[in-house]
Amino acid sequence: MNKYIVRTSLVWLAVLGIGASIYFWKFGKIEKPNATPSGVQPVAVGPPAASPPAAVAPQSSSGNESLQAPVQLKPERLQSIGVTTALVERKTVTDEIRATGTIDIDQRLTSYVQVRFSGYIRKVFANAIYQYVRKGDPLFTIYSPELAATEKEYLLALHNQKLLAESSVDGVASGAAALAAGAKARLLQWEIPDSEIASVKETRNPRGTPLVRSPVSGYITERNALPNLYVEPATRLYTIADLSRVWVYAQVFQDDVGRLKPGDPATITVDAYPGRAIRGRIESILPQVDMATRTVRVRLEIENPDLRLRPGMFVNVNLKFSLGQQLVVPASALLQTGARQLAFVDLGGGRLQPKDVVAGPRAGDNVIVLKGLEPGQRIVSSANFLIDSESQLQAAAGSYAPPPPGAGAAAAQAAQSNQANIQFTTEPSPPRKGNNVFRVALTDASGKPVPGAQVSIGFYMAAMPAMGMAAMTSRFELHESGSGAYEGSGALQSGGSWQVTISAQKNGQRLAVKQLRVNATGGM
Repeated sequence: MNKYIVRTSLVWLAVLGIGASIYFWKFGKIEKPNATPSGVQPVAVGPPAASPPAAVAPQSSSGNESLQAPVQLKPERLQSIGVTTALVERKTVTDEIRATGTIDIDQRLTSYVQVRFSGYIRKVFANAIYQYVRKGDPLFTIYSPELAATEKEYLLALHNQKLLAESSVDGVASGAAALAAGAKARLLQWEIPDSEIASVKETRNPRGTPLVRSPVSGYITERNALPNLYVEPATRLYTIADLSRVWVYAQVFQDDVGRLKPGDPATITVDAYPGRAIRGRIESILPQVDMATRTVRVRLEIENPDLRLRPGMFVNVNLKFSLGQQLVVPASALLQTGARQLAFVDLGGGRLQPKDVVAGPRAGDNVIVLKGLEPGQRIVSSANFLIDSESQLQAAAGSYAPPPPGAGAAAAQAAQSNQANIQFTTEPSPPRKGNNVFRVALTDASGKPVPGAQVSIGFYMAAMPAMGMAAMTSRFELHESGSGAYEGSGALQSGGSWQVTISAQKNGQRLAVKQLRVNATGGM
């Protein structure tokens, strides 16, 4: 009996199985479940289903400079941060270099006193260093046996010339005259004055003790003439310096030398004479750089008729020169950002466009512009550091949307207004160096979730040249997870303070922009 029941049951099960197979084969295929064995990836048949966009990997700046984007600010905002503008203009530029210097003797006005024969100094009249002597003043007397013998020869030649003047023998009279002329010429070559030679001729007394006088007017800066000193033609007895014109050696940094040339005007001032400026000119630029101070000596010629300028004095030097017609802007209008120089051009309506500028030398309160700007442009001349920060944030977020052509201030302000609210959270909180999850809740003014938006998050950290760190920029695109919630993940390159810009757009229209600062944990 039991065996019969079992067999009947098996028969009915087989019939039901066959019937079910026929049914599913006729009306449709059996749908396979989604579950797959561990480690096995399902193979998609047909076109792939749409999947939410993955988070974009962070993009960091590869160079030492950060990205820049145009900015647009409301007039109230421009006024509150103190923005002023200046005009780019072309004009004649003059500049000046201020340096220090010292006064020195003009070596071209220096004279040396020597004699052309050997002898012994008898009496000295100019016997002190820095004693002032005029041209023709007596300096000393000297006795020279050689000079005395030559004077005797001269007197003897004159006597013989007189005796043989009426000789009838050919050549005797002329020979006697030639001997007298030769003796006188020797005295003249020794620089014996004509008055001294005339005195010897008149008195018939060969003294051999001439008086040596000063050849120039000036100050004695070196004296070797002493009583009873034996001297030779090579002995330098006096050095006399004429201080009616002096030299000034100005110490000019090597970077400024290229702008100077001989003949340029110069002005010096001395603390001993306040309120008085003394004019001169550049005489030469010496061809050597001081290795310790990296300066070049520039020599000036200064007239000194009243002898107020004395060698060794410390002076202040002002060198003026012309640079011709140049394109200039105020020095405060250029912003140095590492290896770049930026200026923000005012396009009107609160729109400011960053421009890379190649700057030349500075001329007073202005800077010469070599490339990047045009005459007549108006640029920001103050608060450009704050505008640069805003420009970097806009570039990091990629949220800049310029107003349509012809749009006025009202259209620009409408584009800036927020039409939705943004709530930003991270996991972990606060974020850390490395991988993080970013979440944004987007709601409208009534608090309802806003679906179907494109949400992006930009992270920006300014460059720190002192630490050798370049600017870092990362951007992440979030995908919608439902009910106005958006989520994405990505890695931050460093811990520290990040400037975060969250932008939400829908159907090509920007809904909201939110900027905040987030401190990430972890090392730099």
